[in-house]
This record gives sequence, structure tokens and C-alpha cells, in this order.
Amino acid sequence: MSAAQLSVAFFLQMFVILAAGRGVGLLARRFGQPQVVGEMIAGVLLGPSLGGLLFPTAQAALFAPESLKILYVGSQLGVGLYMFLIGVEFQTDLLRSRARSAIAVSISGMVMPFVLGAALAIWLVKIPGLFSAKATTSEAMLFLGAAMAITAFPMLARIIYERGLTGTSLGTLALAAGAIDDAAAWCVLAIVLASFGGGAVVAIKAIVGGVLYGVLVLTLGRRLFAYLGKATEREGQLTPQLLGTTLMLLMLACWTTDAIGIHAVFGGFLLGVAMPRGLFAKELQRQLEPFAVVFLLPMFFTYSGLNTRLDMVSNLPMLAIAGVVLVAAIVGKGAACWAAARLNGEDNRTALAVGALMNSRGLMELIILNIGLQKGVIEPGLFSVMVLMAIVTTLMASPIFELVYGRHARASGELTKLE
Repeated sequence: MSAAQLSVAFFLQMFVILAAGRGVGLLARRFGQPQVVGEMIAGVLLGPSLGGLLFPTAQAALFAPESLKILYVGSQLGVGLYMFLIGVEFQTDLLRSRARSAIAVSISGMVMPFVLGAALAIWLVKIPGLFSAKATTSEAMLFLGAAMAITAFPMLARIIYERGLTGTSLGTLALAAGAIDDAAAWCVLAIVLASFGGGAVVAIKAIVGGVLYGVLVLTLGRRLFAYLGKATEREGQLTPQLLGTTLMLLMLACWTTDAIGIHAVFGGFLLGVAMPRGLFAKELQRQLEPFAVVFLLPMFFTYSGLNTRLDMVSNLPMLAIAGVVLVAAIVGKGAACWAAARLNGEDNRTALAVGALMNSRGLMELIILNIGLQKGVIEPGLFSVMVLMAIVTTLMASPIFELVYGRHARASGELTKLE
């Protein structure tokens, strides 16, 4: 394709992506699901799993292989910017306010699914078409363990906000546990990516570089970035110059973590955590979040959907694998988090709600799976199985939460906003 043909294809792709995301998102909301859940499902439907099955010629022409490079770049920009904004919203005081329960829930919700995922990998690595032939058993165990242990932190934050749980005991506990949980899972993933096919030098470069980046950004960087907050307060708004500087820093942060062998989302998230709060953070979210969520993020969901082949999970052996993975994911995350919350003195309703919320995988799972597929750790077969697990566990979160906690909370007046 020429440059002109690529631009024409891109505009039509974006029309279809946005229309599908809005449409399925609105339908999802009618069933009590967040808009972003519908967009995640829409991405899968646009791929070969449904679009390629019903309209193979049109789907192949719309998403021609040579046009996907632009879609990939846009999807990476979208998820990088989104994770930066999640970092900006992240409140570190959540970790202090419910530290004991949060750490216990997080450890349980990470160790159990990690162990189950690692055990499954010993079995699955021997089955052709799931893991790359280059992946060793230990790499397969680490990757699948991390993928099973992840929590949909952005999705969790959105559900908590939409359900009126922000600032409540339950909301604080779930957010704090999810933050700790994901931080540990991302560290494991970083080790896998650093070691896969690159030897000790690449691993050391990524791990040491990642630690140095984190320390630098969260110490010296935080003090330097404070100027952005002060300038915003002085101006009474986030000016184009200050916004431009912030976006330059974001691009540099994403490039840095990509260059040292860790994915760009690490750089974006840590930069967001180090950014000043107050008016600066509010203005940043006001100006960037609609574009990131409405325009860019659906590109990521669609790119993930184009790599998802649910028809590969249509035969009995693959269905059995998908079923085992799903059960292990639910038991390892939901049940373990419930048990940990109960052991730390939470009442049964709260513990069940924590388990339901923590069991959601959503966007974070898709990020990990796309990284694994891109780096050649997993094959399309396992990618599709894990995407299916991510969709099911995410769809489960809201209705189970409503059943075990939401209705009672509304009736008792514990929550004034529960939509």
C-alpha cells in the first residue's frame, strides 16, 4: 500500500472501530457492564472470531496486514497514555490506609493464581501451538503465572468509581490490593521479557535499568515535576506549553523503558505516579482522558481482537484447556482473595465483593498477552484461550459484585451512588 492508501484505510478502520466500540459498549451498559468492557468485546468481534467468519472478504480488506502497522502504533500510544493517566490517578495513601488487609489480599491473590498458572504451564508447554518453541519450561511457568495473577487495575478503578465505592472501606481495600498485585505481576513479566531469548546481559539490563528508572523518576523526577504543578496553580490552568512538556516527558519515559527491554506501559505508569496532584492532575485528566479512552484505547482492543482466534478454541481438546484455565483463574484469584480478606477480619459480604472485583482481568490481561505474543513467548492458540478467560472473568465482576454486595449496600443506605 502507498502512503495515501494507508491513510484512506486508517480512516475507515477508525470509523468502524469507534462505531463498534460505542455500539457494543452501550449494549454492555444495559446489562450493567462498564463501557470499556463492551469495547473490549467489540475488539474481539471485529477480528477473525466473528467479522472474519461472517464477512471474510470485507474483514480481510478492511484490516489488510500491511495496514496494521499504523493500528499497532496507535494502540501502543493509546495504552501507554491510558496507563500514564492511571498512574496520575493512583493514590499512594491507599497502600497506607489499609496496608495489612491489602497486602494479605494481594499476596493471596497473586501467589495462588501464580502457582496454578505455573503448574498449568508445565502441562501446556508440551502441547504444540500454545507456547513458542523457543520458550523454556521456566519461562513458560513465569509468563503464565504472571498472566494468571494479574488484576484489571484500570477496570477495577472504573468499576469502583461507577459503583460509588471511591473512598469507602471496600473501595480502598480493593484498589490498594489491586495496585500491589499488579506491581508484583509486572515485575515478574519484566523478568520474563528480559530473559526471553536475550541471555543474562539483556535480563540484567532490563532489571537494573528498570529499577534505576523507577528510583530516578519517583525521587529526583518527582521533585522536578513539581514545577509543572506549581506552574499550573499559578496560571490557574494547564496551558498548552505545560501540556506539551508533559507529553514530551511521557514519550521519553515510554521510549526509555522500551529501550532497556521493558514495555512502554511501565514507563508511562511510573511517570504518572510521580506527577504532581491537585489542579495539574485534574486538568491533565480533563484534557487527555476523553481522547485516550474514546479514541485511542479502542485501537488497542481491536488490535488485540485481530490476534484472537476463538475458532482455535472450538475443538474439544482446546475447549478443555480453556475450561481448566478459566477454573484455575477463578479459584486462584477470586477464592484466594475472599479467604485472605476473611482471615484479616473483613465480613463475608466485603470479602466476597473483594474476591469478585479482584478476579477481573480486563485490559491488563490483554496488555500482558499482547506483549507475550509480540515477543514470541506464546502462540495464537494460547493467546485466544487467555483472551477468552480475560473476557469471562471481567464479565463476571460486576454481576457477582452486585449480587453479593451492591443490592444490600443500596438497601441499607451504605452507598448513596450505585449506578
